[in-house]
Amino acid sequence: MTGQPENDRPAGAGDVTPPAESNTPAGGTRPAGKPGRPKMMVDLDPSGQVTQRDPDRAQRQFLNYAFFKLDPAFRRLPQAERDEIKAEFLAAASSWTEDAPAEKGLIQRSYGLAGVRGDVDLMLWRIAFDLREFQEAQARLNRTRLMGYLSQPYNYIAMQKRSQYVNRIEGSGHGLEILPGQGKYLFIYPFIKTRAWYDLTPHARQGMMDEHIYASGPFKGVRINTSYSYGIDDQEFVVSFDSDYPQEFVDLVHRLRYTEASNYTLSDTPMFTCLKKDLSDVLNDLA
Repeated sequence: MTGQPENDRPAGAGDVTPPAESNTPAGGTRPAGKPGRPKMMVDLDPSGQVTQRDPDRAQRQFLNYAFFKLDPAFRRLPQAERDEIKAEFLAAASSWTEDAPAEKGLIQRSYGLAGVRGDVDLMLWRIAFDLREFQEAQARLNRTRLMGYLSQPYNYIAMQKRSQYVNRIEGSGHGLEILPGQGKYLFIYPFIKTRAWYDLTPHARQGMMDEHIYASGPFKGVRINTSYSYGIDDQEFVVSFDSDYPQEFVDLVHRLRYTEASNYTLSDTPMFTCLKKDLSDVLNDLA
């Protein structure tokens, strides 16, 4: 499947959208022999009223960013009991992918937020072809004792085209391996555009996207993952940025505040700085 059209991608205060696949450097790519702005394509019928395009029912990935907060009461338990409860939780979380056949395409990544944000402590990034898999993942956790000490202040659902998130391993049949999520940090936020953005002409939106993609070109150390939430969650998009360099991401977001497209941002908070870690290490950070 191809990348989403640029005029349908979130463009605003913190947005860093590439011209084609979402698993690309923030600035995208440039056509051979043509330095300067990336080559763009304008969707002249984004509403589908002219072409009456058929619905796309092809299998796609769904994404779940599940954030958890620990009750301090857990830290007052005896050390041996805490260790036993954490081991139980770790086994339940790991079993969601370990027990599933490869064709389900289940992927899970863990991140710690202790010390960098006050209202959440850990995040599980789950990916599946079926939304019901997220319920199964959560049900496994809900049966553990640790969930009696965990709340979920935030939980986001979005959808992405498969080719933008995973790469089929040669010779592995239906085995999947995620491409993003390899950096030390993952920066995440829900994103909503103003309704005025959708009232602009396709060429006007494309021009603004050209500007902000060109502005983000030098920031090669930031990779974006854009996913849709239209109709399945409160936000329109969830965007996450994979990088080893927080300072580069800060400078990139700052630069994009000055682009015209940022005027059409309705909401791009809360923003989360997530540190990639094994789940066992994340749990040990908590207690």
